[in-house]
Amino acid sequence: MKRKILSFCMLCLLASCGGSKQNAQTEVSEVRPKVTVETAAIESVDQVNTFTGTIEAQVANNIAPQSPMRIGKIYVEVGDHVRKGQLLVSMDTTNLAQAEVQMLNNRIEFERADELYKVGGTSKSEWDAKKLAYQVSKSNYDNLKENTSLQSPISGVITARNYDNGDMYSASNPILTVEQIRPVKLIVNISEVLFTKVKKGMEVEVTTDVYGDRKFTGRISIVYPTIDPATRTFPIEVRIDNADESIRPGMFARVVLRHDTARRVVISDKAVLKLTGAGDRYVYIIDNGKARYSKVELGRRMGDRYEVLSGVEEGEKVVVTGHTRLNNGIEVEITDK
Repeated sequence: MKRKILSFCMLCLLASCGGSKQNAQTEVSEVRPKVTVETAAIESVDQVNTFTGTIEAQVANNIAPQSPMRIGKIYVEVGDHVRKGQLLVSMDTTNLAQAEVQMLNNRIEFERADELYKVGGTSKSEWDAKKLAYQVSKSNYDNLKENTSLQSPISGVITARNYDNGDMYSASNPILTVEQIRPVKLIVNISEVLFTKVKKGMEVEVTTDVYGDRKFTGRISIVYPTIDPATRTFPIEVRIDNADESIRPGMFARVVLRHDTARRVVISDKAVLKLTGAGDRYVYIIDNGKARYSKVELGRRMGDRYEVLSGVEEGEKVVVTGHTRLNNGIEVEITDK
């Protein structure tokens, strides 16, 4: 009898424990994740595109004579600033001296023939021959003189020196290169969809890897009139004043082009999540108390806000905090914190 009573009590105890566990599980299942939300709104957003290119000198000139000859003296070094018309290189003057003698002799012969021709002492053909010989020798002398004293055609900086004093110049490389770096230019290729929006004179923002976040101002100086059918792009040339010569040819640069405004959905960056193992971005939208997963396409980031191109509509409520326990279709509790 005692055994029966003890068995009955144990059964009651087990039933009571099982009921408690079931009630606890029911209570847990009824606890909904707490989230805070914001309402997606439409705002005017500047339409911005970024393009890359390489900085170039506004003008680059190779300094060299017209024909091979020996170098007398080079007066500048790489990095020197030079002005327009400054003497940079003197070549060997032997050929110039010979050409001068020839030119002076031909001038004397022509002047003598000219006096005789005036009094009928020589024929017109003889006069023409003496004149031609003098003109040819003078042209040769002037050409050699120009190619013996090499001057800078621009104000700029010497960026290359390929010879030393006394070397024999050959046509393989120029003696010097001088580049104008105030201003500099940047040529970038723009998508054809922006062809009607890009205009000469538009202001752009330029940044370089060298100077990090420092921003330079440039202006579009040339818009090329044709589109490359292979790339569906067209070139533009951006001019940067570069008054302090901070930007140098060869630097990698980015051009930020603001060309329009558009009405776009804008949401907090806290609402945007990244899909693990992929580059996709998504948000959770609350519909009738339930979380709905939505993949989004983002445009510009503006501080702590994102421009949304697709995936969120105006007026929809997106989750900004409380993502941890969310799954697609789960019921949630919206709070103010």
